[in-house]
Amino acid sequence: MSKKILMIGGSHGIGHAIAQRLKEEHQVTIASRSKPETDDIDYIEFDATSDELSDDDLPDEIDGFVFCPGSINLKPFKMLSIDDYEADLQINFLTAVKVLKQVMPKLSDSASVVLFSTVAVNTGMPFHSSVAAAKGAIEGFAKAMAAEYAPKVRFNVIAPSLTDTPMAEKLLNSEKKKEKMAERHPMKRVGTPDDIAEVATFLLSDKSNWITGQIIGVDGGMSTLNIN
Repeated sequence: MSKKILMIGGSHGIGHAIAQRLKEEHQVTIASRSKPETDDIDYIEFDATSDELSDDDLPDEIDGFVFCPGSINLKPFKMLSIDDYEADLQINFLTAVKVLKQVMPKLSDSASVVLFSTVAVNTGMPFHSSVAAAKGAIEGFAKAMAAEYAPKVRFNVIAPSLTDTPMAEKLLNSEKKKEKMAERHPMKRVGTPDDIAEVATFLLSDKSNWITGQIIGVDGGMSTLNIN
């Protein structure tokens, strides 16, 4: 059955991979700062940190919502300012809450909401204190929302490890860096946008209609396995 899916972000990386999978069977609307490189997806020019969505631009009913914006701000604690923490909290968490405030009245009675965290919330990692705190807020929020809106609207969170996207370019901009990062994972590679998109697409489908309030690690085994 065709669904109406709203994605915040989706022009690049994981969001783009999700949209490419969904567009074949569903009506996909992407609200983002840059236009996706495809003609068969509805597009709204939108900056989640500063803009408001107009009801006129949105479908009358929304069956799936995906919030993609995020950050990778890795620094030692002594080099992080309060402004850094506030910026990470803003882009990763508060903007998601703001957009959901606008979107919730349009969600259908069987809607699925997909948000994103990081493996670093479950597994403590050096230099991740700011982004892990912001993504930890997402995880707590999603569980509370899943409880509040059950059984009508499902909320789930995907927690990836390092994924080869434009956002992670500085961490993967040489073969040596890629090899080093791959070796840290039990599956001996970093993630791809397709790895994450497969799970997101499943969570948006009716096949997952008994799954809500979950934090799903898609992380090459990083969060649960220690084989080194």
